Amino acid sequence: MPPIIDAHVHVWTDDRTRYPRAAGERDYEPARFNPADLFAHSKPAGVSKIVLIQMSFYRFDNSYMLDAMRAHPGVFGGVGIVDDAGPDPAAAMRDLARQGVRGFRIVPNSKNWLDTPGMRAMWRAGGEQNLSMCALVGPDALLSLDRMCMDFPDTPVVIDHFARIGADGQLRDADIRRLCALARHRHLKVKASAFYALGRKQAPYHDLGPLFRRVYEDFGPRRMMWASDCPFQVANGHQYQPSLDLIRNMSALSAEERDWVLGRTAEATFFS
Repeated sequence: MPPIIDAHVHVWTDDRTRYPRAAGERDYEPARFNPADLFAHSKPAGVSKIVLIQMSFYRFDNSYMLDAMRAHPGVFGGVGIVDDAGPDPAAAMRDLARQGVRGFRIVPNSKNWLDTPGMRAMWRAGGEQNLSMCALVGPDALLSLDRMCMDFPDTPVVIDHFARIGADGQLRDADIRRLCALARHRHLKVKASAFYALGRKQAPYHDLGPLFRRVYEDFGPRRMMWASDCPFQVANGHQYQPSLDLIRNMSALSAEERDWVLGRTAEATFFS
């Protein structure tokens, strides 16, 4: 039976001496969410592999994520962060790739965030090394991603959290159509994730079923992957299991299709 893979989780430690946080970054709750804390939620749900996403307050110091990956070989994949304004972001990507990292988080930080030489170098390296650009964006950034996908058609791209459609509570048809239009880029995938933050923001998240089905119609099972976005999924009264159950209990999916969304897509993307 294929593994169930949670394709988006953050971990951090309260040991700020060994793993200092970048100056000026805000704190998050809980104060600590380490692998043991994570496993308390994921293992009872039958999740056997997890993709770690570099936590923002560590910025370009990926040490804690890498140490967690080394401490649990075969369990964790990794999505790192490199400085696109640094001297050689492509070299930084290659160095992390040698340590098992298969994706790199990119986040809009200006109007022309994708137009820098460093960002273009990252996309070029992603295409050459089969390393995914993992975009944390809202619907307003999808047009700029579309242009980059046209410029770098061989670069794998993963869009987090349905492009945050519904984060304000409104599942707008125009936003969904904008996301689905990107399905023409054959190396672009979408995470069905962060249900706690979308739509009505209430378990069992059935209001998100139509969003999932719309995106699924265009992308298919091999270009969609489930993820929890822990620890935020289990904060503020939400629980882990309902996030998984929304996909697991979809009667419209065949067993094979469900296997792809719940694990095989993530495995091919972040563990190969």
